Amino acid sequence: MEPIRSGLRQIMGDFLKTQPAQDAPVLAWPVVCGADIAARTRALEFSNGRLTIEVPDTTWRHQLAAFIPRYISGFNELLGPVVKEVYFEAAGKRRLAANERE
Repeated sequence: MEPIRSGLRQIMGDFLKTQPAQDAPVLAWPVVCGADIAARTRALEFSNGRLTIEVPDTTWRHQLAAFIPRYISGFNELLGPVVKEVYFEAAGKRRLAANERE
């Protein structure tokens, strides 16, 4: 199963590298975070190294903050070092950094 998964990641990585720089991280989000997280979140925008993700609520925002290093590492594998920060925005709330405390 692992050879198939790594082959698919390679194909996706090659595809993403052909996309506009501002679109590639948004398109890559489901690959980096996985299907379960992708089903409940949405990549909103990428600008100046910062990817903004909409999450269902502040609980999700705080829980996913623990995975930021893993997400950035995943983006590095697929795209190179373009994503420097991941911000989570609770649906209907003001945008907050994932590591910001309420």
